[in-house]
Amino acid sequence: VTHLVELPPSSDVLGLTAEEFFAILRDQVRPTSIVEGPDFHFGRGRAGNIRKMLEWSAGTQIRVLELAPQEAVLADLSLVEVSSTLIRWLVGHGRMRDAAICLTRPYALRGPVIRGFARGRTIGVPTANLEVRQQLIPLEGIYAGRCAIDGTVFPAAVSIGAPPTFAERAFQVEAHLLGFSGELYGRTIELEMIDWLREQRAYSTVEALRLQIDRDLARVRQCLAVDPLRRQPSARRALAGDSSKAPA
Repeated sequence: VTHLVELPPSSDVLGLTAEEFFAILRDQVRPTSIVEGPDFHFGRGRAGNIRKMLEWSAGTQIRVLELAPQEAVLADLSLVEVSSTLIRWLVGHGRMRDAAICLTRPYALRGPVIRGFARGRTIGVPTANLEVRQQLIPLEGIYAGRCAIDGTVFPAAVSIGAPPTFAERAFQVEAHLLGFSGELYGRTIELEMIDWLREQRAYSTVEALRLQIDRDLARVRQCLAVDPLRRQPSARRALAGDSSKAPA
């Protein structure tokens, strides 16, 4: 994207009729093409739709393209119609493999590395604390992920939420990059979220937490041994998932 126009949800924008909104597109934005799906609606009261746009664009230089719905087979073998609503639901419920199937890529969080409480460093598991703004954050918990640093991809154990073991319960997105050594403060990194491992839990001692982290790291290595996107064509027979988290 070279140019992005973001419309604010203000009363003057939300109050535009479908005809008024299309007139702005036609006369001010002057696009060559408009690409939408069959369930697209626009204008006050959602009165505008793809049929209206096709009708109003006739005789203009605007080409309206209607894309057919896309389907995908999720990890529980359910066949779904892909939509942004579904993808947001999957990410919000920690179903990262299913989100990757719908997106055809892993969902990723991107932001600068900031200083945290440095707790991980004290127990031998240093973490990069990510500052995330205006991004959809997955369900709180522990995830398997990966992160590319200077062209090298590292497996990552990602913690999202306020760790209940410690007194400072500030919400954080932090990742331990397996096999990485170096300084990341101030750098912008991208964390690909591959799979949900478990919920956040409180531990009675730091040693108990450290033993659980060792188990988490072993599971991260296991998850990252298979790329979920490479498995996508065989999703009907191969992908493993948690059907208890399936949308109704």
